[in-house]
Amino acid sequence: MALLVAMVLVGLPLAAWFDLRDLTNAGITRQATNLSTVITGIRDFYSSNIVDRVLAANGHAYVTAHYLEHPGGIPIPSKFSLELANVVANNQATFQYRFISHYPFQGTAPHPFNAFENSALASLEQSPHRGPLSNVTWNGMTSQVRFVTPIIMEAGCVACHNASPDSPKRDWRPGEVGGIQEMIVTEPVAYNIGGFRYLLIYFVFLAILGFGAIALQRRQSRKIREANTFLSSISSQISKYISPQIYESIFSGRTDVGLKTARKKLTIFFSDIKDFTSTSEQLQPEQLTILLNEYFTEMSAIALGYGGTIDKFVGDAILVFFGDPESRGESEDALACVFMALAMQARLVELNARWRSVGIENPFRVRMGINTGYCNVGNFGSTERMDYTIIGAEANLAARLQTIAEPGTIVVSYETFALVRSAVHAHALAPIRVKGISREVVPYLVDGYIDGPEQRTVFSDHAGGVEFYLDVDAVEDPQAVRSLLEEALRALDERRPL
Repeated sequence: MALLVAMVLVGLPLAAWFDLRDLTNAGITRQATNLSTVITGIRDFYSSNIVDRVLAANGHAYVTAHYLEHPGGIPIPSKFSLELANVVANNQATFQYRFISHYPFQGTAPHPFNAFENSALASLEQSPHRGPLSNVTWNGMTSQVRFVTPIIMEAGCVACHNASPDSPKRDWRPGEVGGIQEMIVTEPVAYNIGGFRYLLIYFVFLAILGFGAIALQRRQSRKIREANTFLSSISSQISKYISPQIYESIFSGRTDVGLKTARKKLTIFFSDIKDFTSTSEQLQPEQLTILLNEYFTEMSAIALGYGGTIDKFVGDAILVFFGDPESRGESEDALACVFMALAMQARLVELNARWRSVGIENPFRVRMGINTGYCNVGNFGSTERMDYTIIGAEANLAARLQTIAEPGTIVVSYETFALVRSAVHAHALAPIRVKGISREVVPYLVDGYIDGPEQRTVFSDHAGGVEFYLDVDAVEDPQAVRSLLEEALRALDERRPL
Protein backbone atom coordinates (compact mmCIF):
# COMPACT_ATOMS: atom_id res chain seq x y z
CA MET A 1 0.00 0.00 0.00
CA ALA A 2 2.81 2.37 0.93
CA LEU A 3 4.56 1.61 -2.36
CA LEU A 4 1.36 2.31 -4.31
CA VAL A 5 0.86 5.66 -2.55
CA ALA A 6 4.51 6.58 -3.16
CA MET A 7 4.17 5.72 -6.86
CA VAL A 8 1.06 7.91 -7.12
CA LEU A 9 2.77 10.80 -5.33
CA VAL A 10 5.79 10.55 -7.62
CA GLY A 11 3.76 9.86 -10.76
CA LEU A 12 1.48 12.90 -10.51
CA PRO A 13 4.31 15.48 -10.38
CA LEU A 14 6.11 13.67 -13.21
CA ALA A 15 2.97 13.77 -15.34
CA ALA A 16 2.56 17.46 -14.52
CA TRP A 17 6.22 18.06 -15.36
CA PHE A 18 5.88 16.45 -18.79
CA ASP A 19 2.69 18.42 -19.43
CA LEU A 20 4.47 21.60 -18.37
CA ARG A 21 7.33 20.84 -20.77
CA ASP A 22 4.91 20.24 -23.62
CA LEU A 23 3.04 23.42 -22.74
CA THR A 24 6.29 25.42 -22.66
CA ASN A 25 7.40 23.97 -26.00
CA ALA A 26 4.05 24.73 -27.60
CA GLY A 27 4.07 28.24 -26.16
CA ILE A 28 7.51 29.27 -27.31
CA THR A 29 7.03 27.60 -30.69
CA ARG A 30 3.92 29.67 -31.12
CA GLN A 31 5.85 32.79 -30.07
CA ALA A 32 8.61 32.04 -32.56
CA THR A 33 6.07 31.52 -35.33
CA ASN A 34 4.26 34.76 -34.57
CA LEU A 35 7.48 36.76 -34.27
CA SER A 36 8.78 35.32 -37.52
CA THR A 37 5.56 36.35 -39.23
CA VAL A 38 5.74 39.86 -37.76
CA ILE A 39 9.38 40.42 -38.68
CA THR A 40 8.85 39.00 -42.17
CA GLY A 41 5.96 41.43 -42.57
CA ILE A 42 8.14 44.32 -41.38
CA ARG A 43 10.93 43.37 -43.78
CA ASP A 44 8.50 42.98 -46.69
CA PHE A 45 6.88 46.30 -45.86
CA TYR A 46 10.29 48.00 -45.72
CA SER A 47 11.36 46.43 -49.00
CA SER A 48 8.15 47.15 -50.90
CA ASN A 49 7.01 50.48 -49.50
CA ILE A 50 10.33 52.12 -48.72
CA VAL A 51 13.22 50.65 -50.64
CA ASP A 52 11.31 50.16 -53.89
CA ARG A 53 9.94 53.72 -53.74
CA VAL A 54 13.40 55.18 -53.10
CA LEU A 55 14.89 53.12 -55.90
CA ALA A 56 12.17 54.22 -58.27
CA ALA A 57 12.73 57.87 -57.48
CA ASN A 58 16.49 58.13 -56.92
CA GLY A 59 18.08 54.91 -58.19
CA HIS A 60 20.71 53.12 -56.10
CA ALA A 61 22.40 56.24 -54.77
CA TYR A 62 20.54 56.25 -51.52
CA VAL A 63 20.00 52.44 -51.06
CA THR A 64 23.27 50.87 -49.94
CA ALA A 65 24.69 48.40 -47.45
CA HIS A 66 26.93 51.24 -46.17
CA TYR A 67 24.12 53.69 -45.67
CA LEU A 68 25.76 55.28 -42.63
CA GLU A 69 28.56 56.58 -44.84
CA HIS A 70 26.12 58.32 -47.23
CA PRO A 71 24.06 61.26 -46.00
CA GLY A 72 20.38 60.49 -46.55
CA GLY A 73 21.16 56.83 -47.37
CA ILE A 74 18.97 53.97 -46.27
CA PRO A 75 19.99 50.30 -45.79
CA ILE A 76 19.19 47.64 -48.28
CA PRO A 77 16.57 45.09 -47.01
CA SER A 78 19.20 42.55 -45.93
CA LYS A 79 21.13 45.21 -44.00
CA PHE A 80 17.87 46.46 -42.50
CA SER A 81 17.16 42.90 -41.33
CA LEU A 82 20.62 42.66 -39.73
CA GLU A 83 20.15 45.97 -37.97
CA LEU A 84 16.73 44.82 -36.80
CA ALA A 85 18.32 41.65 -35.39
CA ASN A 86 20.76 43.79 -33.37
CA VAL A 87 17.94 45.87 -31.99
CA VAL A 88 16.03 42.76 -30.99
CA ALA A 89 19.09 41.15 -29.36
CA ASN A 90 19.82 44.28 -27.33
CA ASN A 91 16.31 44.57 -25.91
CA GLN A 92 15.18 40.94 -25.45
CA ALA A 93 16.83 38.42 -23.12
CA THR A 94 14.69 35.49 -24.25
CA PHE A 95 14.38 36.26 -27.96
CA GLN A 96 16.99 36.40 -30.73
CA TYR A 97 16.53 37.18 -34.41
CA ARG A 98 19.05 36.20 -37.04
CA PHE A 99 19.17 37.07 -40.74
CA ILE A 100 22.06 35.03 -42.09
CA SER A 101 23.50 33.89 -45.40
CA HIS A 102 26.58 32.24 -46.76
CA TYR A 103 27.04 35.38 -48.91
CA PRO A 104 27.20 38.43 -46.59
CA PHE A 105 27.98 41.86 -48.10
CA GLN A 106 31.54 43.16 -47.82
CA GLY A 107 32.09 44.86 -44.49
CA THR A 108 29.54 42.59 -42.77
CA ALA A 109 31.00 40.03 -40.39
CA PRO A 110 30.06 36.48 -41.51
CA HIS A 111 27.88 34.45 -39.19
CA PRO A 112 29.27 31.03 -38.11
CA PHE A 113 26.60 28.47 -38.98
CA ASN A 114 25.91 25.71 -36.46
CA ALA A 115 24.88 22.17 -37.40
CA PHE A 116 21.14 22.88 -37.25
CA GLU A 117 21.44 26.06 -39.34
CA ASN A 118 23.57 24.33 -41.98
CA SER A 119 21.13 21.44 -42.15
CA ALA A 120 18.12 23.77 -42.31
CA LEU A 121 19.64 25.95 -45.06
CA ALA A 122 20.64 22.93 -47.16
CA SER A 123 17.14 21.48 -46.80
CA LEU A 124 15.44 24.74 -47.72
CA GLU A 125 17.71 25.28 -50.73
CA GLN A 126 16.52 21.92 -52.04
CA SER A 127 12.85 22.70 -51.31
CA PRO A 128 12.34 26.45 -50.83
CA HIS A 129 8.60 26.19 -50.38
CA ARG A 130 8.51 23.30 -47.91
CA GLY A 131 7.81 25.72 -45.09
CA PRO A 132 9.51 26.60 -41.78
CA LEU A 133 11.76 24.23 -39.84
CA SER A 134 12.02 24.08 -36.08
CA ASN A 135 14.22 22.47 -33.43
CA VAL A 136 13.42 22.13 -29.71
CA THR A 137 16.17 21.54 -27.10
CA TRP A 138 16.28 21.38 -23.33
CA ASN A 139 19.07 22.60 -21.12
CA GLY A 140 18.25 21.90 -17.50
CA MET A 141 15.10 23.83 -16.67
CA THR A 142 15.24 25.92 -19.85
CA SER A 143 13.57 25.17 -23.16
CA GLN A 144 14.75 26.62 -26.47
CA VAL A 145 13.02 26.69 -29.87
CA ARG A 146 14.83 27.56 -33.09
CA PHE A 147 12.38 28.50 -35.88
CA VAL A 148 13.78 28.88 -39.40
CA THR A 149 12.13 30.26 -42.54
CA PRO A 150 13.77 30.68 -45.97
CA ILE A 151 14.71 34.08 -47.43
CA ILE A 152 13.38 33.90 -50.99
CA MET A 153 15.11 36.23 -53.43
CA GLU A 154 12.48 38.46 -55.09
CA ALA A 155 13.05 40.39 -58.32
CA GLY A 156 13.97 43.60 -56.48
CA CYS A 157 16.42 41.77 -54.21
CA VAL A 158 18.02 40.06 -57.21
CA ALA A 159 18.49 43.38 -58.99
CA CYS A 160 19.96 45.02 -55.90
CA HIS A 161 22.35 42.20 -55.03
CA ASN A 162 23.52 41.60 -58.55
CA ALA A 163 24.18 45.31 -59.05
CA SER A 164 25.87 46.06 -55.73
CA PRO A 165 29.71 46.18 -55.80
CA ASP A 166 29.68 44.84 -52.19
CA SER A 167 27.73 41.70 -53.04
CA PRO A 168 29.94 38.55 -53.14
CA LYS A 169 27.44 36.85 -55.46
CA ARG A 170 26.02 38.59 -58.53
CA ASP A 171 24.22 35.85 -60.35
CA TRP A 172 21.15 35.59 -58.18
CA ARG A 173 17.89 34.49 -59.76
CA PRO A 174 14.38 35.15 -58.51
CA GLY A 175 13.06 32.29 -56.33
CA GLU A 176 16.46 31.21 -55.02
CA VAL A 177 17.04 30.87 -51.25
CA GLY A 178 19.48 33.59 -50.28
CA GLY A 179 19.68 32.65 -46.62
CA ILE A 180 17.52 31.95 -43.60
CA GLN A 181 15.62 33.96 -41.08
CA GLU A 182 15.95 32.35 -37.65
CA MET A 183 13.94 33.04 -34.50
CA ILE A 184 15.44 31.69 -31.25
CA VAL A 185 13.13 31.76 -28.25
CA THR A 186 14.50 30.66 -24.86
CA GLU A 187 12.21 30.32 -21.90
CA PRO A 188 12.71 28.82 -18.44
CA VAL A 189 9.99 26.41 -17.37
CA ALA A 190 9.60 28.49 -14.23
CA TYR A 191 7.84 31.14 -16.34
CA ASN A 192 4.89 28.79 -16.71
CA ILE A 193 4.90 27.32 -13.24
CA GLY A 194 2.96 30.29 -11.94
CA GLY A 195 0.10 29.28 -14.21
CA PHE A 196 -0.09 26.00 -12.31
CA ARG A 197 -0.10 27.49 -8.82
CA TYR A 198 -3.41 25.94 -7.81
CA LEU A 199 -2.31 22.59 -9.18
CA LEU A 200 0.98 22.94 -7.30
CA ILE A 201 -0.88 23.75 -4.11
CA TYR A 202 -2.98 20.65 -4.71
CA PHE A 203 0.16 18.55 -5.26
CA VAL A 204 1.70 19.85 -2.05
CA PHE A 205 -1.50 19.10 -0.15
CA LEU A 206 -1.71 15.67 -1.77
CA ALA A 207 1.93 14.95 -0.95
CA ILE A 208 1.42 15.93 2.69
CA LEU A 209 -1.69 13.79 2.82
CA GLY A 210 0.00 10.87 1.05
CA PHE A 211 3.15 10.89 3.16
CA GLY A 212 0.97 11.26 6.23
CA ALA A 213 -0.99 8.21 5.12
CA ILE A 214 2.25 6.30 4.53
CA ALA A 215 3.53 7.28 7.97
CA LEU A 216 0.22 6.26 9.55
CA GLN A 217 0.19 3.00 7.62
CA ARG A 218 3.78 2.22 8.66
CA ARG A 219 2.94 3.04 12.23
CA GLN A 220 -0.11 0.79 12.12
CA SER A 221 1.93 -1.96 10.44
CA ARG A 222 4.53 -1.68 13.18
CA LYS A 223 1.84 -1.90 15.84
CA ILE A 224 0.24 -4.85 14.04
CA ARG A 225 3.62 -6.62 13.89
CA GLU A 226 4.18 -5.92 17.57
CA ALA A 227 0.67 -7.17 18.35
CA ASN A 228 1.20 -10.25 16.19
CA THR A 229 4.51 -10.95 17.92
CA PHE A 230 2.83 -10.54 21.29
CA LEU A 231 -0.12 -12.72 20.28
CA SER A 232 2.23 -15.31 18.81
CA SER A 233 4.14 -15.39 22.08
CA ILE A 234 0.93 -15.67 24.08
CA SER A 235 -0.52 -18.34 21.80
CA SER A 236 2.77 -20.26 21.99
CA GLN A 237 2.54 -20.19 25.76
CA ILE A 238 -1.14 -21.17 25.68
CA SER A 239 -0.28 -24.13 23.44
CA LYS A 240 1.73 -25.60 26.31
CA TYR A 241 -1.45 -25.95 28.36
CA ILE A 242 -3.63 -27.73 25.81
CA SER A 243 -3.18 -30.55 23.34
CA PRO A 244 -1.70 -29.47 19.97
CA GLN A 245 -4.73 -30.87 18.13
CA ILE A 246 -7.13 -28.82 20.27
CA TYR A 247 -4.90 -25.76 19.96
CA GLU A 248 -4.79 -26.01 16.18
CA SER A 249 -8.52 -26.68 15.98
CA ILE A 250 -9.37 -23.62 18.10
CA PHE A 251 -6.94 -21.20 16.45
CA SER A 252 -7.91 -22.32 12.95
CA GLY A 253 -11.57 -21.60 13.76
CA ARG A 254 -12.75 -25.19 13.33
CA THR A 255 -13.68 -25.49 17.03
CA ASP A 256 -15.95 -23.05 18.86
CA VAL A 257 -14.92 -22.00 22.37
CA GLY A 258 -18.51 -22.05 23.61
CA LEU A 259 -19.89 -24.63 26.00
CA LYS A 260 -20.58 -27.24 23.35
CA THR A 261 -20.06 -31.00 23.37
CA ALA A 262 -20.49 -33.90 20.96
CA ARG A 263 -20.93 -37.63 21.38
CA LYS A 264 -18.21 -39.63 19.64
CA LYS A 265 -16.71 -43.08 19.71
CA LEU A 266 -13.23 -42.74 21.17
CA THR A 267 -10.39 -44.95 22.30
CA ILE A 268 -9.33 -43.81 25.77
CA PHE A 269 -5.95 -44.39 27.37
CA PHE A 270 -5.32 -44.03 31.10
CA SER A 271 -1.97 -44.61 32.86
CA ASP A 272 -0.83 -44.39 36.45
CA ILE A 273 2.50 -44.84 38.22
CA LYS A 274 2.50 -47.76 40.67
CA ASP A 275 3.38 -46.75 44.25
CA PHE A 276 4.08 -43.18 43.21
CA THR A 277 3.48 -41.90 46.72
CA SER A 278 6.09 -44.17 48.29
CA THR A 279 8.55 -43.39 45.48
CA SER A 280 8.06 -39.64 45.92
CA GLU A 281 8.74 -39.94 49.66
CA GLN A 282 12.18 -41.35 48.88
CA LEU A 283 13.17 -38.45 46.63
CA GLN A 284 13.89 -34.80 47.24
CA PRO A 285 11.19 -32.46 45.82
CA GLU A 286 13.59 -31.02 43.25
CA GLN A 287 14.66 -34.47 42.12
CA LEU A 288 11.07 -35.66 41.96
CA THR A 289 10.08 -32.65 39.85
CA ILE A 290 12.89 -33.31 37.34
CA LEU A 291 12.04 -37.01 37.20
CA LEU A 292 8.30 -36.48 36.77
CA ASN A 293 8.74 -33.76 34.12
CA GLU A 294 11.08 -35.98 32.14
CA TYR A 295 8.56 -38.82 32.36
CA PHE A 296 5.69 -36.61 31.17
CA THR A 297 7.85 -35.15 28.38
CA GLU A 298 8.83 -38.56 27.05
CA MET A 299 5.30 -39.95 27.27
CA SER A 300 3.78 -36.84 25.68
CA ALA A 301 6.19 -37.02 22.74
CA ILE A 302 5.16 -40.61 22.10
CA ALA A 303 1.45 -39.78 22.42
CA LEU A 304 1.71 -36.91 19.95
CA GLY A 305 3.78 -39.05 17.61
CA TYR A 306 0.91 -41.54 17.38
CA GLY A 307 -1.70 -38.79 16.95
CA GLY A 308 -3.21 -38.92 20.43
CA THR A 309 -4.99 -35.98 22.05
CA ILE A 310 -3.50 -35.38 25.49
CA ASP A 311 -6.44 -34.56 27.75
CA LYS A 312 -4.71 -33.87 31.05
CA PHE A 313 -2.17 -34.84 33.64
CA VAL A 314 -3.83 -35.71 36.96
CA GLY A 315 -1.08 -36.01 39.52
CA ASP A 316 1.05 -38.79 38.09
CA ALA A 317 -1.74 -40.07 35.78
CA ILE A 318 -2.03 -39.39 32.05
CA LEU A 319 -5.30 -39.30 30.08
CA VAL A 320 -5.06 -39.52 26.29
CA PHE A 321 -7.83 -40.18 23.76
CA PHE A 322 -7.99 -40.94 20.03
CA GLY A 323 -10.83 -40.02 17.64
CA ASP A 324 -11.22 -36.30 18.35
CA PRO A 325 -10.82 -33.63 17.08
CA GLU A 326 -9.72 -35.76 14.12
CA SER A 327 -10.31 -39.44 13.57
CA ARG A 328 -8.69 -41.92 11.21
CA GLY A 329 -11.46 -44.45 11.79
CA GLU A 330 -12.35 -46.62 14.81
CA SER A 331 -9.87 -49.41 14.03
CA GLU A 332 -7.00 -47.07 13.18
CA ASP A 333 -7.63 -44.97 16.31
CA ALA A 334 -7.65 -48.09 18.53
CA LEU A 335 -4.56 -49.51 16.87
CA ALA A 336 -2.65 -46.22 17.25
CA CYS A 337 -3.59 -46.10 20.94
CA VAL A 338 -2.38 -49.66 21.67
CA PHE A 339 0.84 -49.14 19.70
CA MET A 340 1.37 -45.91 21.65
CA ALA A 341 1.00 -47.78 24.97
CA LEU A 342 3.47 -50.47 23.87
CA ALA A 343 5.94 -47.77 22.79
CA MET A 344 5.51 -46.04 26.17
CA GLN A 345 6.27 -49.24 28.09
CA ALA A 346 9.33 -49.90 25.93
CA ARG A 347 10.59 -46.36 26.53
CA LEU A 348 9.98 -46.72 30.27
CA VAL A 349 12.25 -49.74 30.37
CA GLU A 350 15.03 -47.61 28.88
CA LEU A 351 14.29 -44.69 31.21
CA ASN A 352 14.28 -46.92 34.30
CA ALA A 353 17.68 -48.34 33.39
CA ARG A 354 19.07 -44.81 32.99
CA TRP A 355 17.45 -43.54 36.16
CA ARG A 356 18.87 -46.44 38.17
CA SER A 357 22.32 -45.64 36.80
CA VAL A 358 22.11 -42.15 38.35
CA GLY A 359 20.97 -43.37 41.74
CA ILE A 360 17.18 -43.68 41.55
CA GLU A 361 16.59 -46.92 43.45
CA ASN A 362 12.90 -47.37 42.66
CA PRO A 363 12.03 -45.62 39.37
CA PHE A 364 8.58 -45.53 37.84
CA ARG A 365 6.59 -48.63 36.96
CA VAL A 366 3.42 -47.76 35.09
CA ARG A 367 0.05 -49.46 34.68
CA MET A 368 -2.01 -48.73 31.59
CA GLY A 369 -5.66 -49.24 30.66
CA ILE A 370 -7.38 -48.77 27.29
CA ASN A 371 -11.06 -48.83 26.33
CA THR A 372 -13.10 -47.98 23.22
CA GLY A 373 -16.62 -46.56 23.49
CA TYR A 374 -18.89 -43.54 23.19
CA CYS A 375 -18.12 -40.46 25.29
CA ASN A 376 -19.18 -36.85 25.45
CA VAL A 377 -16.28 -34.71 24.23
CA GLY A 378 -16.03 -30.92 24.11
CA ASN A 379 -15.89 -27.86 26.33
CA PHE A 380 -17.02 -28.39 29.92
CA GLY A 381 -17.04 -25.80 32.68
CA SER A 382 -18.32 -22.22 32.82
CA THR A 383 -18.28 -19.28 30.43
CA GLU A 384 -15.28 -17.89 32.36
CA ARG A 385 -13.30 -21.11 32.70
CA MET A 386 -13.69 -24.25 30.62
CA ASP A 387 -11.81 -27.42 29.83
CA TYR A 388 -11.80 -29.48 26.63
CA THR A 389 -12.17 -33.02 27.94
CA ILE A 390 -14.20 -36.25 27.82
CA ILE A 391 -16.91 -37.48 30.17
CA GLY A 392 -18.66 -40.83 30.28
CA ALA A 393 -18.71 -44.33 31.69
CA GLU A 394 -16.35 -45.55 28.95
CA ALA A 395 -13.66 -43.14 30.17
CA ASN A 396 -14.20 -44.45 33.72
CA LEU A 397 -13.75 -48.01 32.40
CA ALA A 398 -10.32 -47.12 30.99
CA ALA A 399 -9.32 -45.82 34.42
CA ARG A 400 -10.63 -49.02 36.06
CA LEU A 401 -8.74 -51.27 33.62
CA GLN A 402 -5.60 -49.39 34.57
CA THR A 403 -6.12 -50.25 38.25
CA ILE A 404 -6.25 -54.02 37.59
CA ALA A 405 -3.15 -53.98 35.39
CA GLU A 406 0.15 -55.13 36.84
CA PRO A 407 3.03 -52.63 36.73
CA GLY A 408 4.60 -52.61 33.28
CA THR A 409 1.53 -54.11 31.57
CA ILE A 410 -1.36 -52.92 29.40
CA VAL A 411 -4.96 -54.06 29.92
CA VAL A 412 -7.60 -53.37 27.27
CA SER A 413 -11.34 -53.91 27.04
CA TYR A 414 -12.84 -56.46 24.65
CA GLU A 415 -14.13 -53.59 22.48
CA THR A 416 -10.56 -52.39 21.99
CA PHE A 417 -9.11 -55.89 21.58
CA ALA A 418 -11.66 -56.67 18.87
CA LEU A 419 -10.37 -53.71 16.84
CA VAL A 420 -6.64 -54.54 17.23
CA ARG A 421 -6.59 -58.35 17.46
CA SER A 422 -4.98 -58.63 14.02
CA ALA A 423 -1.95 -56.64 15.21
CA VAL A 424 -1.33 -57.62 18.89
CA HIS A 425 -1.38 -60.75 21.04
CA ALA A 426 -3.56 -60.60 24.14
CA HIS A 427 -5.25 -63.05 26.51
CA ALA A 428 -8.40 -62.67 28.54
CA LEU A 429 -8.40 -62.04 32.30
CA ALA A 430 -11.14 -62.68 34.80
CA PRO A 431 -14.34 -60.70 34.12
CA ILE A 432 -15.00 -57.61 36.26
CA ARG A 433 -17.88 -55.35 37.13
CA VAL A 434 -17.58 -51.61 36.73
CA LYS A 435 -19.88 -49.03 38.29
CA GLY A 436 -21.97 -47.29 35.63
CA ILE A 437 -21.65 -50.15 33.12
CA SER A 438 -24.38 -52.77 33.22
CA ARG A 439 -22.51 -55.42 31.28
CA GLU A 440 -19.79 -57.66 32.58
CA VAL A 441 -16.42 -56.52 31.30
CA VAL A 442 -13.80 -58.98 30.12
CA PRO A 443 -10.32 -57.42 30.29
CA TYR A 444 -7.47 -58.49 27.98
CA LEU A 445 -3.81 -58.34 28.87
CA VAL A 446 -1.69 -57.28 25.91
CA ASP A 447 1.21 -59.68 25.40
CA GLY A 448 2.93 -57.91 22.49
CA TYR A 449 2.98 -57.29 18.77
CA ILE A 450 2.02 -59.83 16.15
CA ASP A 451 3.76 -57.86 13.42
CA GLY A 452 3.68 -54.30 14.62
CA PRO A 453 5.99 -51.29 14.34
CA GLU A 454 8.99 -50.77 16.59
CA GLN A 455 8.89 -54.40 17.81
CA ARG A 456 11.70 -55.02 20.35
CA THR A 457 12.54 -57.77 22.77
CA VAL A 458 13.47 -56.21 26.10
CA PHE A 459 13.86 -57.81 29.52
CA SER A 460 14.08 -55.69 32.64
CA ASP A 461 13.70 -56.22 36.37
CA HIS A 462 14.74 -54.60 39.59
CA ALA A 463 14.36 -56.36 42.89
CA GLY A 464 16.41 -57.44 45.85
CA GLY A 465 19.71 -58.58 44.49
CA VAL A 466 18.57 -58.00 40.88
CA GLU A 467 19.49 -55.14 38.58
CA PHE A 468 18.67 -56.51 35.12
CA TYR A 469 18.14 -54.88 31.71
CA LEU A 470 18.56 -56.63 28.38
CA ASP A 471 17.63 -55.25 24.95
CA VAL A 472 18.12 -58.22 22.66
CA ASP A 473 17.95 -56.13 19.46
CA ALA A 474 20.65 -53.78 20.69
CA VAL A 475 23.17 -56.46 21.66
CA GLU A 476 26.36 -56.19 19.58
CA ASP A 477 28.08 -59.38 20.85
CA PRO A 478 25.42 -62.06 21.47
CA GLN A 479 27.97 -64.76 22.39
CA ALA A 480 29.48 -62.64 25.16
CA VAL A 481 26.01 -61.90 26.59
CA ARG A 482 25.08 -65.59 26.36
CA SER A 483 28.22 -66.57 28.31
CA LEU A 484 27.42 -63.98 30.98
CA LEU A 485 23.84 -65.26 31.36
CA GLU A 486 24.97 -68.89 31.54
CA GLU A 487 27.47 -67.98 34.24
CA ALA A 488 24.72 -66.21 36.16
CA LEU A 489 22.45 -69.26 35.89
CA ARG A 490 25.20 -71.57 37.19
CA ALA A 491 25.73 -69.23 40.10
CA LEU A 492 22.01 -69.35 40.91
CA ASP A 493 22.00 -73.14 40.70
CA GLU A 494 24.98 -73.41 43.00
CA ARG A 495 23.65 -70.90 45.52
CA ARG A 496 23.45 -72.28 49.03
CA PRO A 497 19.95 -72.39 50.53
CA LEU A 498 19.26 -69.63 53.08
